[in-house]
Amino acid sequence: MKDIDRRQFLKIAGLGGVVFASGLGCASTTKSEGMGYEADQDEFFFVQLSDTHWGFKGAFNPDAEGTLPKAIAAVNALDPQPDFIVFTGDLTHTTDDPAERRRRMTKFKELIGGLKTQKIRLMPGEHDASLDNGEAFKEFFGQTHYSFDHKGVHFIALDNVSDPKGAIGDEQLKWLASDLATQKPDSRIVVLTHRPLFPLYPQWDWATRDGDQAIAALMPYQNVNVFYGHIHQEHHFKTAHISHHAAQSLIFPQPAPGSLPKRTPVAWDPEHPYRGLGFRSIEAEPKELKLTEFPVVKA
Repeated sequence: MKDIDRRQFLKIAGLGGVVFASGLGCASTTKSEGMGYEADQDEFFFVQLSDTHWGFKGAFNPDAEGTLPKAIAAVNALDPQPDFIVFTGDLTHTTDDPAERRRRMTKFKELIGGLKTQKIRLMPGEHDASLDNGEAFKEFFGQTHYSFDHKGVHFIALDNVSDPKGAIGDEQLKWLASDLATQKPDSRIVVLTHRPLFPLYPQWDWATRDGDQAIAALMPYQNVNVFYGHIHQEHHFKTAHISHHAAQSLIFPQPAPGSLPKRTPVAWDPEHPYRGLGFRSIEAEPKELKLTEFPVVKA
């Protein structure tokens, strides 16, 4: 597949993309050679993929083993390539069999080895970690929570899934407070997590039991954006000045919060396969953060 500019991808795919701008802040711009748009040394973009659920089988996605490879091919077609890639949880589909869980993680790791960009950040979802407190995830992928810096932005990955009750936990909250203490009030901060930190729809497990404590810890900081998965759909919300952005999944869409008496995945539509599935590019540009939604394949 010929490399294509990420802005052209939406036109080629035949689907309208959604661009959402949110304050993140950047330095002044200069012209970047060969990139065709205004950029500076602090400008960059990364890609978020979520809820791949490797190992799922069922009518909600008859192409369950083909969707992730298609997404990988689509990300590999981006030109330029992202600075790094994040997967915000549910890498694999849940199983009670520890050996099968590890087989699925082995295959997932093998598949993402095909990404051109090998700067990859992973975090667990409850399907990966809630049955063994993240033991298998740590064996394959390392720590379930951590922080790192990239071109003037501080990234924090929180684990709100290894605890089967859906909590972050006191120990990790203390770690978060200590990590944030190194930042200035106007630091640019991006939080990556699986479940929403705010109570989007607790009846469907779309919340974090002690997420309010994490939000309180983040509140003194002026430039905070949270990226999460879990709900299998695009969703944008704000708690005061903190923006929260949910990503589409790569296995099946879920209904809008509270729109049905019971949470049931959206049925596969043979006329529009892969509808509601996708990934996003997150672009740090001067004074704003741009989110562009990409479909997996042409609908």
